Amino acid sequence: MLLLGIDLGTSSIKIAVADADSHKVLATAQYPDTEAVITARQPGWAEQSPETWWEHVQQAIRRAHASGAYDPSEIGAIGIAYQMHGLVLVDREQRVLRDSIIWCDSRAVPYGDMAFETIGEARSLERLLNSPGNFTAAKLAWVKAQEPSIYEKIDKVLLPGDFISMRLTGEATTHISALSEGIFWDFKEDRLSSDVFGVFGFDERMIPEVRPLFSSHGEVKPDVAAALRLRPGIPVTYKAGDQPNNALSLNVLEPGEVAATAGTSGVIYGVSDRLTYDPGSRVNSFAHVNYRPDAKRVGVLLCINGTGILNRWIKDMTGGRDYRTLNEAAAAIRPGSEGLSVLPFGNGAERIFHNKIIGAQVLDADLNVHGAAHLYRAGQEGIAFSFRYGLDIMRENGMNPTIIRAGHANMFLSPVFTEAFVNATGVPVELYNSDGSVGASLGAGMGVGVFKNAKEAFAGLKPLSLVEPHRATEYEGLYRRWKEKLEFFLKYK
Repeated sequence: MLLLGIDLGTSSIKIAVADADSHKVLATAQYPDTEAVITARQPGWAEQSPETWWEHVQQAIRRAHASGAYDPSEIGAIGIAYQMHGLVLVDREQRVLRDSIIWCDSRAVPYGDMAFETIGEARSLERLLNSPGNFTAAKLAWVKAQEPSIYEKIDKVLLPGDFISMRLTGEATTHISALSEGIFWDFKEDRLSSDVFGVFGFDERMIPEVRPLFSSHGEVKPDVAAALRLRPGIPVTYKAGDQPNNALSLNVLEPGEVAATAGTSGVIYGVSDRLTYDPGSRVNSFAHVNYRPDAKRVGVLLCINGTGILNRWIKDMTGGRDYRTLNEAAAAIRPGSEGLSVLPFGNGAERIFHNKIIGAQVLDADLNVHGAAHLYRAGQEGIAFSFRYGLDIMRENGMNPTIIRAGHANMFLSPVFTEAFVNATGVPVELYNSDGSVGASLGAGMGVGVFKNAKEAFAGLKPLSLVEPHRATEYEGLYRRWKEKLEFFLKYK
């Protein structure tokens, strides 16, 4: 059986087709070729069109088919990974009512703060494991307050992956992990949160049918199958947010195991068997893909919004040709970038700063010394130091990784970033040839039952390399200098 994985990212759609028998990836594809647009009609806002996502998914599938590496009729299950926390609203005819308010949008913070105070901080943390913050439920509250004519037309509230699944199958479904990332789930009661629905005045009927994450979420409709050269009736058997899915793709499923990714945003994601939370909601806890009421598996997530998006911004602003050239130029500069520092926090409210928007900053530029290469290196070091800052918060909450697994992709393709990451954090990194679309394809295999368990699904997963700290003392000093500048700047925000 062949397995189709779809990874709905912020920048693009990625597709993987894997052979369940051989565990080989037969084809991959990406669409569009340039990074997808994020619409910001006001500072701190971020929206994308769900219908554009769907068009890009179709184009990416067609591009994978065009490789000729497999017979599309042999695809037997579909898995979907997706950018987390986005809000998609549809009416009874499954028409999209407005553009999606995506993960890095900050407009809903006051609504989340109000709910946190009204429910009570202790009760929120014990039951939701988070403050409502600017997550999906708070975004829905913003629509209710600011766009009542749209709110009254809502039939279903969806996460981005739920939407793509609905376009494939015609069925609107969701699962516990998705509801927890939206801050709709009560972990004490293992049901929809009466606190959240009560304080915001939501109707629970807006939530789609809740099904197990690894199960059928509907079958591909005949018209969609014909348009995409697929067999009608193929089940969608797996849906997960991008960070739980990234952890799955690296076989990070059990307590103490930790994964990282550094794409548009950056994440360290550790698994716990306790209903753990950070008192300040600086890091967040969600139901992992293998969460069950009788076997808790909670993903503790550190998110740095300004990661790859900063690297891209620097490249674009300096006229950089490509990331390879940028990385080579950065490698020619000594660690510390000759005193130049970058705070990479220019992509919305950062949870590690209690949902403050502080913007990205370039500090201590010497116009007689620093050039583009210094900026390239300082940007990558600033991102790595941000991971260290967040990892220390995770350590405060009992998450102490001895090794971190990551895909050899995005920022981890840069030796400068990878060296800064392992030396600043003091934690070795195992790099794997894996990405979200491959993880989604294997998740589909688990959901359809072609793999009995994760051990079977990831039997072929082997590390490409192990990167260990070797300049930790030097980077500790550089990190402390960077942190002093950050904390000085935070005083005035």
